[in-house]
Amino acid sequence: MVQLYDDERLDYALADESMKIIQSPTAFSFSLDAVLLAYFAKVPMKRGKILDLCTGNGIIPLLLTKRTNAHITGVEIQERIFSMAERNVRMNELTEQLTMIQGNLKELQPVLGQSSFDVVTCNPPYFRTPNDTELNHNSYLTVARHEVFATLEDVVKACKLHVRPGGKVAMVHRPGRLVDIIALFRKYKLEPKRLRFIYPKEGKDANMLLVEGIRDGKADLKILSPLIIYKADGTYTEEAEDIIYDR
Repeated sequence: MVQLYDDERLDYALADESMKIIQSPTAFSFSLDAVLLAYFAKVPMKRGKILDLCTGNGIIPLLLTKRTNAHITGVEIQERIFSMAERNVRMNELTEQLTMIQGNLKELQPVLGQSSFDVVTCNPPYFRTPNDTELNHNSYLTVARHEVFATLEDVVKACKLHVRPGGKVAMVHRPGRLVDIIALFRKYKLEPKRLRFIYPKEGKDANMLLVEGIRDGKADLKILSPLIIYKADGTYTEEAEDIIYDR
C-alpha cells in the first residue's frame, strides 16, 4: 500500500484508470502541458534511453511508458516532489523501466553522463525569476513555475549536454518565450525541427507551444497545424479528447 503524506491524494493518470498517480494541491499536480508534451515527443518504441528534466511527480515518464519500452530517467530538484515521483514509480510497478533522480539539472553530468540519451523531454519553469514581492507564498509552486534554480538557458544547455548527436529534445513552454527558445536551441546546436502552437479556443491567442529540436540537425523547421483544446461550448475538441483520453 502506497504511503501518502500531508495533503497528498491518489488520482488516475490515464482515463482508462490503468495508472494511478500521487498528487498534492500544494506541492505538485500535473496539468495539460505535461500530457501534451508526452504525446508530442517522438520516442523510440522498443529500446533506447529517455531523460525527462524537471519531472515533477514523474507524470511524463509515466505517460511515456504507454508508448515505449525504452528506459526513462526523471530528474527533480525538490525533495518532497521527488519522493512523490519515486512512490509513483513503485506504486505502478515500473521500477525496471523508470529511474528517478533528485538533483539540480546543472550538476548531473557525473551521474547522467554526456551525450547519453536518445530523447530528452522537459516541462521547465515558464517564468523568469520574480522580484521578492512577486514570489508565490508557496515555495513549491514558486520553484515549479519560476526560474529559481535554473534559467531557460540552463535547461537548454542541460538538454544539449545529455542528448546524443542526432537525438531529439522536446519541450513545452509559453509562446512569449519562443524567440528565447529558438535562439538558445540554435546557440546549443539543437536545431528546431517541429513547432506546434496550442490554443485554448478558436479565436483566442495561443497559450502554449510544443517544440522539438535535433542535436546537430540541419535547418528545416516545420510549423504543425494548430491544436485547439476547447470548442465554443466548453467541451474538448475531437483531437484534444483523443490526446487527453489516450485514444
